[in-house]
Amino acid sequence: MTKSRLIANFILFQLGWFACVLLGAGQLHWLGSLIASMIVLVHLQLAERLKPELMLVLSAVVIGLLWDSALVWFGVLQYEHGLLAPFLAPHWIVAMWALFATTINGSLGWVKTNWLLAALMGAVGGPLSFYAGYKLGAVQIPDMALAMALLAAGWAVFMPLLVGLSQRLDGVTPSFNRSAKLAAA
Repeated sequence: MTKSRLIANFILFQLGWFACVLLGAGQLHWLGSLIASMIVLVHLQLAERLKPELMLVLSAVVIGLLWDSALVWFGVLQYEHGLLAPFLAPHWIVAMWALFATTINGSLGWVKTNWLLAALMGAVGGPLSFYAGYKLGAVQIPDMALAMALLAAGWAVFMPLLVGLSQRLDGVTPSFNRSAKLAAA
């Protein structure tokens, strides 16, 4: 991926994240999901190989739907907008998982070299992202200490898991570069 595409990937992720969080906090929650979905579609359209990149995005969606729905089910996180059912994570959170998946073979590709770094990044970045969402009014967190601990533990597992999946489901790196990277690993 070229430097300009890495920068674009980073910027588009940030725009999508803010769209989901800011719009998810209000009545236009569906617009956040739409914006994130459009960014994901552009990413997939530009992928060298659609199928593996799509499988990575779908894997992240399933992981995110299950994990965040469990946090909703147990009352760790509470959302006012975008719930399709009271026991499911809101659609805009699930869209953010798809959006996040576009960075793993893109602007966050550097984390793929070190699983411990991926776990640490997940343990810190995951909870910080939710805390930012809390401060922006998109999520309510009844017990902050419990939520931050669970989010840190979950993301310490999910980030390396997604990194592992991305090593097999890399639709961004050109085939000749990917073969060399896999042989070196």
